[in-house]
Amino acid sequence: MVEHDGPRRHVYLRAVRFGDVDSQGHVNNVRFLDYLEDARFGMFAIDPHNAGEEPFGGLVVTRHEIDYRRPLGFRPQPVRVETWVEEVRAVRFRLRYEIRDDDELYVTATSVIAAYDVERAAPRRLSEAELAYLKRFA
Repeated sequence: MVEHDGPRRHVYLRAVRFGDVDSQGHVNNVRFLDYLEDARFGMFAIDPHNAGEEPFGGLVVTRHEIDYRRPLGFRPQPVRVETWVEEVRAVRFRLRYEIRDDDELYVTATSVIAAYDVERAAPRRLSEAELAYLKRFA
């Protein structure tokens, strides 16, 4: 975990793959959504046997916003996708992200995530366990 002022951040290391890079030599803008998805999965796919936590129920992304700060090219070392919780409500929450390394900030982004009951195909309320987990990163 990287120390920062402000909320505790979940840190996911993401390799820059050759297939992420476009003909201009930098990571294609659409590929950054994959980086965010990988980081979210790393943050919320909790193994209850290892972490002592209940896994999250169904979640769906309802909104993404991405600001591209500078080009990211192919490189051997991974970038960090740092994620934290900006806002929590009964049914949804907002995540903030930075894709960066020690020297550069490449992307800032926001996602709105809603709790979703897959069987009913309808929104649901976040459980107490889910709320408690989210508050660790708020």
